[in-house]
Amino acid sequence: MDPFNYHRRKSSVVHIGATHAGGDYPVRIQSMANVSTMDTEAAVEQAIRMIEAGAEYVRFTAQGEREARNLGVIRKALTDAGYATPLVADIHFNPKAADAAAREVEKVRINPGNYVDGVKTFDRLEYTDEEYASEIRKIRERFVPFLELCKKHRTAIRIGVNHGSLSDRIMSRYGDTPEGMVASCMEFLRICREEDFADVVISIKASNTVVMVRTVRLLVDTMEKEDMHYPLHLGVTEAGDGEDGRIKSAVGIGTLLADGIGDTIRVSLSEDPEAEMPVARKLVGYIREREEDIPLEASPFPGYDPLNPSRYLTRKVRNMGNGQAPVVISDRSNGSLEIDPRQPLPDYFYIGKENPANFPDDLPLIVDVRFWNDKPNTFPCFTVSEIEELKNCPAPLKFIRLSHADLSLRTIEILKQDANTVILLSTHRLNGLGSQRAAIHKLITENCLSPVILQRDYHEPDVEFAQIKAAVDFGALLLDGFGDGILLQNDAVPPAITDSCMFGILQATRSRISKTEYISCPGCGRTLFNLQATIARVKEATSHLKGLKIGIMGCIVNGPGEMADADYGYIGAGRGRISLYKGKERILKNIPEEEAVERLIELIKENGDW
Repeated sequence: MDPFNYHRRKSSVVHIGATHAGGDYPVRIQSMANVSTMDTEAAVEQAIRMIEAGAEYVRFTAQGEREARNLGVIRKALTDAGYATPLVADIHFNPKAADAAAREVEKVRINPGNYVDGVKTFDRLEYTDEEYASEIRKIRERFVPFLELCKKHRTAIRIGVNHGSLSDRIMSRYGDTPEGMVASCMEFLRICREEDFADVVISIKASNTVVMVRTVRLLVDTMEKEDMHYPLHLGVTEAGDGEDGRIKSAVGIGTLLADGIGDTIRVSLSEDPEAEMPVARKLVGYIREREEDIPLEASPFPGYDPLNPSRYLTRKVRNMGNGQAPVVISDRSNGSLEIDPRQPLPDYFYIGKENPANFPDDLPLIVDVRFWNDKPNTFPCFTVSEIEELKNCPAPLKFIRLSHADLSLRTIEILKQDANTVILLSTHRLNGLGSQRAAIHKLITENCLSPVILQRDYHEPDVEFAQIKAAVDFGALLLDGFGDGILLQNDAVPPAITDSCMFGILQATRSRISKTEYISCPGCGRTLFNLQATIARVKEATSHLKGLKIGIMGCIVNGPGEMADADYGYIGAGRGRISLYKGKERILKNIPEEEAVERLIELIKENGDW
């Protein structure tokens, strides 16, 4: 991985029907149906909508052999209608269903956490070496015949590891960790290589973007050491809906795509599946733009380790630096003075010019230095051409806007000597992420401890695309441990939208929590309640619970596991029945759906989290 220049990782090619993945093929876009696999008419109609929206693979759940066989009926109906898009069977807990699906569709996804192992119990804490080896043998005995079947029918497979469904055996040795997820995947990959089965795609997902990015990087590093080059499918599980779902997905998927990692992606939204493709297309297209950038010469700082990033500590300047939560600077240079009471209040407001008379005096303002008049709560902003003036400015807090190209040794020396200056790090390169990374690496190498505000300027009227761009560019740096704040400027949309986006990015990177966190799955044929309506009701009732994490899951496959990362869980237990969790513990079982939201509220109140 080159942290400063974009190069796509060269993976092996996997044959999936007529739409191959990996190698020099473009990054493929896929989605998953949320209708019953046994409802052939609804399944075909939804698949066509997804394909026409841009899906290059369409996935269906197959809980049992009956559903797996019906995928053949769906395949034939789509072929007869003129659609050759490969279908993917999603299998959990049922190897026989995987065998049946391998005869019907172009690709089968299996989950190492439950392919042979049963439902997570969380109560088996220790395995002896002999017991552990015995479990591996059991996997091999069941997995090898499946691979032979896939060879016979020219069926590709996806080994899909989920953070929320690691086996008890893996949990006993590694815990709920990136190392455990990688170990779970590698057990199956090694068998594939031993059996000379090459049509394998890998996914390794989590709802936590920090865990997801670190785990995928660790997996790629582990595979490289064993001379494996399988293509990767990327996705953030349970990303949610609306703005939060788009930002969270763009942070996780976009960071890895910017690393050059990723051959297929799915943006998992708790919305209709066809809504996912436009987001995915914009995300992939935005990453590809950086292919045209001029290569940047830069060096990583000594000791740089992308597999184990930690927060880079700068000096403290007021509420910035030294490990404090990143600040949000709102761009009000267009003259807009409105404050949205429904949103968190930004920490600073950049107005550029003189302080308008009707703007509240108690809000911290940043103005260009030529307009600064030493008024309390107003701070000057310099450009690099004004850096000599900065040395003599008596302001208790100063900002300077500069880019990687501006970081001369003279500039760095002045910054090192001024304890009150904060850098607004800007860029206008196509690969602005690489440029800003290079600047921060140079500052660290030169031991310059000035706090760094990450600043990006877009003229993007498409709100969804603006969210995606900012989430990729800011998110990747924040996940690296860089940045003491962010300033998003976009003169094509109102400030309230950019402010909300900034707080959303900080939340998605776990850098600063300012609202309730919802871990909600996109739904599939296993979901037996109205997921979108339920999410809306839960959000309406709980959106004031800042910092609380609530999981809303359609079924048991990932539900209990993802609850390990949530404070409370709402999980489908059957048709119209819900189970409620506190952490990993199931508190209420099989309660009627119509009572579940109110009972969730009662549970939160009973535990003092309301």
